[in-house]
Formats: sequence, structure tokens, C-alpha cells
Amino acid sequence: MTFAEVRRHLGVETQRQWSDPAIARTTPALLGLFSLVTLWANEISAEMAIRPRAAGWYAKAEPTFSDALAAVRFRLWSETTFSLSTLGGESAKLLGAGLNRLIQAVCFPA
Repeated sequence: MTFAEVRRHLGVETQRQWSDPAIARTTPALLGLFSLVTLWANEISAEMAIRPRAAGWYAKAEPTFSDALAAVRFRLWSETTFSLSTLGGESAKLLGAGLNRLIQAVCFPA
């Protein structure tokens, strides 16, 4: 992805009443986070297809960054956050259809 594409998708270098030093501090962090999410989503898509989530008025043929971010959130939240330790030292996961639906509902950006 080119810097122009990152600027268009993330709003990098958009002033929005920020000072130049603030932009200089946040731009590398935004670009780094964008890169990490993109790499993680690529790894996830190698295992399973990332389906685009679309509204009735907005059809998408290909997954967008929002879909990639949701896939990464789902993976992180379902594997890390919702696991509990048992008394025996083993890890028990709280996975089920209801929990997966809940995680899918909250992993998409508002």
C-alpha cells in the first residue's frame, strides 16, 4: 500500500486543528497500527475467508479495512480475552454459538 492510499484511508496528515508536532507523533503510530492490522488480517485470510460485511444500501465485493479490523478483533477477543484458567492449570475456553455472535456483533467498528 502506498502512503497516498494510507493518507486517503486513515486521514494521515489531516490537520483537524492539530499542531504539527502532534501530527509528527501520531502519524507513525497510525501507520504502524494500520500495518499490523493488515498483516494480521492477511494471516487470518490464509486460514479462512474474511467476508465483507455490508449494509442493505452499501454492497461490497471485497473486504475493506473495517472488515480486516473486525477479523483481527474477533481473533484476539475470542482466543485471548474469553479464556479462563481452571484449578488444574489447564485453560478452558468459553466458546459457543452465543458467545461467537456476541463477539461478532461488537468487533465491527461503530
